[in-house]
Amino acid sequence: MDSHGQDEQRVVWAVVGTAIGPLMLAAKPDGLVSVVFHATPQVCGKTLERLASRLGAEPVEDPGSVLLAEPIRQLEEYFAGRRRDFELPLDWSLISGFNRQVLRELASSVRFGAVVGYGDLAGRVGQPGAAQAVGMAMGANPLPVVVPCHRVVESDGGIGGFGGGLETKRKLLALEGVLPEPLF
Repeated sequence: MDSHGQDEQRVVWAVVGTAIGPLMLAAKPDGLVSVVFHATPQVCGKTLERLASRLGAEPVEDPGSVLLAEPIRQLEEYFAGRRRDFELPLDWSLISGFNRQVLRELASSVRFGAVVGYGDLAGRVGQPGAAQAVGMAMGANPLPVVVPCHRVVESDGGIGGFGGGLETKRKLLALEGVLPEPLF
């Protein structure tokens, strides 16, 4: 750390091409802090403003950063079908309260190739009537793919919603063998 505490506040980011389109990754020394779908220049610009405001540091584009090396490697392995579980330090500073509790439960208990209903996940965190609140938590997930909100579905078998779009959710579930590959 330098004499001004800059390393503690450092936020680095990069855009990575994946099978579901470009993802923007941001990391701090404590771990991966953000994953954003559809990382167009406009989306990245808005995300950078939000991250600077929320984290108190101006993010720096640095695709070669050691802070991003392992997240990028593990995402590449996941999309190539060689990784089922992410083993990354995560920085949860963009989410708190019930939403953080639900996302941590999801990350620790719903494995690759499995799905859980919104109501079931609510029950797992001691709030059995909070299915809608779980849906809101999924929509607020700052770490999609790595914290697998795509694995949360409706109890009647419906796919449910998804911040990255339903086609992206279908592709992720197909990658994990839950759904068949789309025909076109």
